[in-house]
Amino acid sequence: MNWILLIIAGLFEIAFAFCLGKAKETIGNEQYLWYAGFLLTLSFSMGLLVKATQTLPIGTAYAVWTGIGAVGTVLIGIFVFKEPTTFLRIFFLTTLILSIVGLKAVSQ
Repeated sequence: MNWILLIIAGLFEIAFAFCLGKAKETIGNEQYLWYAGFLLTLSFSMGLLVKATQTLPIGTAYAVWTGIGAVGTVLIGIFVFKEPTTFLRIFFLTTLILSIVGLKAVSQ
């Protein structure tokens, strides 16, 4: 169950990065709404991470959490914010995904 919470926490990490990206593109009240979304999703992400680390090793949980966030944020950057897609970006993204899967495989 805590692995599921950790995955959800990672998805909220992607959401708070997305909110930061959208806040950067807006002004006025809309910008404040995106910052509010950032704070809300950050709170959920951290809360779920804390819950998951009650039974999972902190090093593994944190690495998986940041890895999910990093992979998701890069993909959001590519597909939503039109960031460049290069061979090396995809190569290192793939190695990051394999590392996350590997950590899960060797952890309890």
